Amino acid sequence: MKQSLQLRLGQQLTMTPQLQQAIRLLQLSSLDLQVEVQTLLDSNLMLERSDDLQEIQVQPEAQAAQTAADTSAETELNTATTDTLPDQLPVDSAWEDVYESSDGATSFSRSESEDWDASERYAGAGESLHEHLYWQMRLTPFNEREMAIATAIIDAIDDSGYLTLSLDDLCQGVQADFAVTPEEAEAVLKLVQHFDPQGVGARSPAECLLLQLEAFQDDTPWLAEARQLVERHLDLLAEHDFNGLMRRLKVTREQLQGIISLIQSLDPHPGSKLSTTAPQYIVPDVLVYRQRHAWRVELNPDNTPKLRINARYAALARRSQNDDAAYLRNHLQEARWFLKSLQNRNETLLRVATSIVERQRDFLERGDEWMKPLILRDIAEELGLHESTISRVTTQKYLHTPRGIYELKFFFSSHVGTRDGGECSSTAIRAMIRKLIQAENPGKPLSDDKIAKLLGAGGIQVARRTVAKYREALSIPSSSDRKRLV
Repeated sequence: MKQSLQLRLGQQLTMTPQLQQAIRLLQLSSLDLQVEVQTLLDSNLMLERSDDLQEIQVQPEAQAAQTAADTSAETELNTATTDTLPDQLPVDSAWEDVYESSDGATSFSRSESEDWDASERYAGAGESLHEHLYWQMRLTPFNEREMAIATAIIDAIDDSGYLTLSLDDLCQGVQADFAVTPEEAEAVLKLVQHFDPQGVGARSPAECLLLQLEAFQDDTPWLAEARQLVERHLDLLAEHDFNGLMRRLKVTREQLQGIISLIQSLDPHPGSKLSTTAPQYIVPDVLVYRQRHAWRVELNPDNTPKLRINARYAALARRSQNDDAAYLRNHLQEARWFLKSLQNRNETLLRVATSIVERQRDFLERGDEWMKPLILRDIAEELGLHESTISRVTTQKYLHTPRGIYELKFFFSSHVGTRDGGECSSTAIRAMIRKLIQAENPGKPLSDDKIAKLLGAGGIQVARRTVAKYREALSIPSSSDRKRLV
């Protein structure tokens, strides 16, 4: 064995930290991106928000000197960028650092509107169900014994408003402080069940509906029949056995319809009105609107971080000759990499959204039934990108259109063959199924097989099991469950 030196050529893909950062930013949602931006602002002194700086009023005597100092700092910044901070990454080969002449900062915002504030995108959580019940409990003239029972009852009520424990279990829970009988717990429960919202504290859906029916005036039409139905025949109503209900209640079809309408006005989940979960509002990343018979696509300016490099700190990095110079230069390079990655993210998102809008014009103009089949590969081949890149861009990114707000992935769907050899999007087929079901006779709803035949008559070859799958995806019950009174 002899030792020797050999030179070999080969290709290898290296994931640099900067490339990893660009990929990570690409797949972040708008909210996650704001968190990432704020984290970097807290750790990197070279970055600042473009509208965070306040204009400094300078006296006339010192204004000329201040302008000269700013000009000198900007000149040194450009020199430092050219001499000591060249472009070091292959992915950044087309990068140009442009600094504004007024304050030496780089801005990636298309407008000067105020920053996006994550706290403004959420509504307050409001009062929870338990807090609302505790407040009413304190207003009720309970003694200490009854207060302990009422507290145990409220603690055992779930978010839907139902009591989750039996009276025996509640008595055992209070046994450490008071010896409570089931009769005493039942009496306190009756009082709690008349708290707002009406029907809270019920032990079954029938009891919940009966508690709400008690709030109606005695002269309410069909009130007695509704109580009888809920008490004795609620299972027949759940099974849509209307003929059996008419026989047992001794009413006509029209009268039964009035009874059921009264029951349908009740809320089987009264506690859901008071939720502790704050609603999350979707902020679109891309805006699409029609202008002069053409569709315009642009990034949401309120959702785009407005960042720039502080020119004075950058110039200080050039002038410093002590140990802090390397520290400042590292921060400056990190800031430049981040701004470039952010710019690439915005450009890629805009290109992908524009391509999607071009392909789905019929959907924007006519509706869901005109959605065209589209897969990630179609957009990737058109833009010269990888499918994984398209997948990252379209995840948790939203498009605001005149028809509503949609996730970019909504526009991608599988297809089904048509009679003439074409293709039809699964989204369009679901829209057709929904339209057929909405127009059906309520007394004789369309079966899945009948819907498949109607679609086949329109040139769309789809199997019955496919119709069933799409119907279930739309949360539409089967034909037997949809049957109702005319």
